[in-house]
Amino acid sequence: MSRGELRIYLGAAPGVGKTYAMLEEARRRAGRGTDVVIGFVETHGRRHTAAMIGDLEQVPRRAITYRGVEFTEMDLDAVLARRPEVVVVDELAHTNVPGSRNDKRWRDVQELLDAGISVLSTVNVQHLESINDVVAQITGTTQRETVPDEIVRAAEQVELVDMTPEALRRRMAHGNIYRPDKIDAALGNYFRVGNLTALRELALLWLADKVDDQLDAYRAQQGISDTWEARERVVVALTGGPEGDTLVRRAARIAARSKGADLLAVHVARSDGLAGADPAQLARQRVLAESLGGTYHQVLGADVPAALLDFARGVNATQLVLGASRRGRLAQVFSRGVGVTTTALSGAIDVHLVTHPQAGRGRRTTGVPAALSRRRRLLGFALAGLGMPLLTLLLLALPDLTLTNDILLFLAGVVGVALVGGLWPALVAALGGSLLLNWFFTPPYYALTIAEADNLLALGVFVGVALAVSWVVDVAARRTREAARASADAQTLATVAGGVLRGQRPLPALLDRLRETFGLRAVSVLELTADAEGRPGRSRDESAWRIVASMGEAPPGSPSAGETAVPVDDRLTVVLSGRRLEAADRRVVEAFAAQAAVALRQERLAEEAATARPLAEADRMRTALLAAVSHDLRTPLASAKAAVSSLRSPDIEFDADDRDELLATADESLDRLGRLVENLLDMSRLQAGVLGASATAIGLEDAVPLALDELGPAAADVTTDIPADLPAAVADPGLLERVLVNIVANALRHSPPGQPPTITASAHAGQVELRVIDTGPGIPEDQWEHVFLPFQRLGDRDNQTGVGLGLALSRGLAEAMGGSITPETTPGGGLTMVLRLPATAQTPPEGPPE
Repeated sequence: MSRGELRIYLGAAPGVGKTYAMLEEARRRAGRGTDVVIGFVETHGRRHTAAMIGDLEQVPRRAITYRGVEFTEMDLDAVLARRPEVVVVDELAHTNVPGSRNDKRWRDVQELLDAGISVLSTVNVQHLESINDVVAQITGTTQRETVPDEIVRAAEQVELVDMTPEALRRRMAHGNIYRPDKIDAALGNYFRVGNLTALRELALLWLADKVDDQLDAYRAQQGISDTWEARERVVVALTGGPEGDTLVRRAARIAARSKGADLLAVHVARSDGLAGADPAQLARQRVLAESLGGTYHQVLGADVPAALLDFARGVNATQLVLGASRRGRLAQVFSRGVGVTTTALSGAIDVHLVTHPQAGRGRRTTGVPAALSRRRRLLGFALAGLGMPLLTLLLLALPDLTLTNDILLFLAGVVGVALVGGLWPALVAALGGSLLLNWFFTPPYYALTIAEADNLLALGVFVGVALAVSWVVDVAARRTREAARASADAQTLATVAGGVLRGQRPLPALLDRLRETFGLRAVSVLELTADAEGRPGRSRDESAWRIVASMGEAPPGSPSAGETAVPVDDRLTVVLSGRRLEAADRRVVEAFAAQAAVALRQERLAEEAATARPLAEADRMRTALLAAVSHDLRTPLASAKAAVSSLRSPDIEFDADDRDELLATADESLDRLGRLVENLLDMSRLQAGVLGASATAIGLEDAVPLALDELGPAAADVTTDIPADLPAAVADPGLLERVLVNIVANALRHSPPGQPPTITASAHAGQVELRVIDTGPGIPEDQWEHVFLPFQRLGDRDNQTGVGLGLALSRGLAEAMGGSITPETTPGGGLTMVLRLPATAQTPPEGPPE
């Protein structure tokens, strides 16, 4: 059975017409004879959307009761049993009511697709998981319902339903999106022109990435390697040289000229892994490229131009930035160089050759280290000086050997010297051996002349072979040493990277691993102070530097206080003390220093984020407060205003009963408003840490009835079970009453009819525990903490039941009195709120008389 196809209509904001466009497609397919049904469509009261449903078959929804309220969801089992060809499922990111088969609607859609049923669905850009935080930053509203990006990206078709911000606001003003009582608030908050413009851009960019993925997949399937200039992509080639910074900045400027262009930095490493680039330079250039919005890549290749062009064509690059060759003019005569070769083979890719200060100055070399140790070279010279004469004496004692045999034995001796001492001792052995062969074994003997041409050729071949073998042996030894060094450096880098990744604080872990790896006494990261810039002799002045991180004993406080100083940039320097490093080690340390700068930046960004988090939380709280109280303040004010205005109206005569009812309405509305304002003020005091609590001993048998009286007739049926010998609680009487009122009111709101809550109390471990038990729908354990968030009405879909401060305020008040509130599951179903308060010390009963 083939999998169904998913088609998603993507919008930037509510009201752009996603559901309408989806229903249009459903009607079009039904008109073609396709079996189409509606699994779930939310019209939000929009008449045009409801009219578009028309005569399309609708699968009846499933009713689910949650917390005493009945909700309807898509009946997944019914749709699967009906098995249509296409099903319409609105709002892909919707969270199903607890008790549904799946927690998310997109999981329902996955089951439908697996069953071979195609699905038409909708989603807004603010519900995409990857940009949910960006939308919250722009609009000030956090969307709690999200869908993973990969679900939407996996859709066979994603169609953008677009509308300009001005047109969408006109639709809102005409009442085509929200009810009239919500229009003004929406236009002044979420539906501002700036918000809608930013959301529209996010939707376009996200869809562009989706289209880009589809284009790459199509090119791969069709085997197309030619560049298609559908989008500007600028690739900059880095060699690890000092010119890399110039090239990256130049490429970034080229990319900035095209809106939405990509910047990619690439380094082609030799496939043998021996040569190379300066790791510290590459690390810094990688950070620079990423800070400019680009990405860094590294590929292997023996042929640099071919590898570079393969990468550029693989990412569908349109432009390639290279540095002018650093090779001298003489070297360019024998080889065209990477830049010229790449330009000749680039095809449709534009190549920019950028000049820089290092162009034409030749490659900087750090000196070629000897292939073998000094001891082995001296041993080789000794073997050449003594071994060749001894071999001559041995051959003179064997007169039956021919010249060919003599030459082969001397050649073996030269190879042995090369294996022991390398190139130069082997050259000495070869020259000395040729002279000894000519003097003792080539006619005329004991003369440096050669009588026969064959002997001359033999000696010439001997010398050539000896030199060639010596060179090969020396190069092999050198490559072996370079490979061992490269392997050691790679192992060191891997060890350091692993230590950084496993550490909770990357910078100290990096410095500690660096100190341990190179056997140092101390490592410091120094930062130049602001007032020390341009100061002469600052390298020796410890007051000019600030230690931002260090490891080890007596860390150096200035660059001159350590044996090795590695500058990272104009302000940061890594200083090592304990021993002076070799030149080869310094290159690895430079790479570590660059990573230390990155780790320092990450730590500072984390600190800034931690500092900004409380401010963002406070801002989020204020935004939620304004959004939540708009209705709750307006409703009691409107009710009281209407009652008072009616009583004052001279046009209507009210009898005594009507007047009493209107006065009771006004009184109840003002009481409700007073409680709301009091809750808000207490929550503000709690968050500011200035709420005062006057603790005293109070019996729960006295506090509970007062709270029930506050709740009025609604709490008349609440049953209580408070033992007479229960110790008194230590609490503020006023705050305790507020806590009990909020907890009991919440239990009353969610208790089934005829099953009122129960209040019990007990003492345990120096605490008084009061339990408010209801048998309502309860709350899943993983959502217990959510009910204590301010402005959170878990499971409530309307805005009629308060701002969601009750439980949040109750927990805060309980903690202010030294207590706590925790939820528990009621046996048989429901929720139990447990209030724990400190108990007063009980006087032990008197013992029996002796």
